[in-house]
Amino acid sequence: MDPKTMHVLKVFFGVIGNGTALFLFLAPTITFKRIIRKRSTEQFSGIPYVMTMLNCLLSAWYGLPFVSPNNILVSTINGTGAAIELIYVLIFIIFAPKRERAKILGLFTAVLALFSAVALVSLFALHDKSRKLFCGLAATVFSVIMYSSPFSIMSTVVRTKSVEFMPFFLSLFSFLCGTSWFIFGLLGHDPFVAIPNGFGSGLGALQLLLYFIYRDNKGKGSGTKKPNGAVTTADESMEMGVAKPDQQPKQSITNNGAQDGHV
Repeated sequence: MDPKTMHVLKVFFGVIGNGTALFLFLAPTITFKRIIRKRSTEQFSGIPYVMTMLNCLLSAWYGLPFVSPNNILVSTINGTGAAIELIYVLIFIIFAPKRERAKILGLFTAVLALFSAVALVSLFALHDKSRKLFCGLAATVFSVIMYSSPFSIMSTVVRTKSVEFMPFFLSLFSFLCGTSWFIFGLLGHDPFVAIPNGFGSGLGALQLLLYFIYRDNKGKGSGTKKPNGAVTTADESMEMGVAKPDQQPKQSITNNGAQDGHV
């Protein structure tokens, strides 16, 4: 394949990756509309949003031209994702109970400190290949961690033999996002993009496989009871926060959403 064709294909898959990742980044708006409406974070956890913000910051930094040439599409979507996640974190902090607010503020501060350390070390202590290697490893480690989050919901699906809490479109877009960036990384000969997204693509494929195996067991019409006796509706199955341990159904819903478009 000639270089021009490879470049066109790389840009094409990068644009597709940007679109699918943006969908995943915006999916939690359902949760945050609820938080704002009720002026309470209820049983949701803010940890996934803080950690996803860190992943986005590291990946956006890695994609910058002075770190990793020809990866500007990685920076654009992850920069956008970092801004979106920051909004989620700030909303969560505003409406969280005092103890939860202190915990998330502490984690938020630690995440900013870690990112600042990576950025400063890469700017002033490293150059060229060593800079790319350092930043690429940091971004890859956190991308793999973020992509691993669906293991919880996948185990729930196998245990319950039901996909009620694994929304099809989230699984589909996670697969498309991971696959697009995997191909983007292969075409650009960039293992720091290809490896974590190849892992994510594989997990997305497994989620889709589980969905088709157990799709006939999805919600038998009346919804699932929450601890307070309310019914989990179809709309709520798209919510993306992670619940605390005493609300297992909600936790199953939202661990799928911790993927949030990593690239």
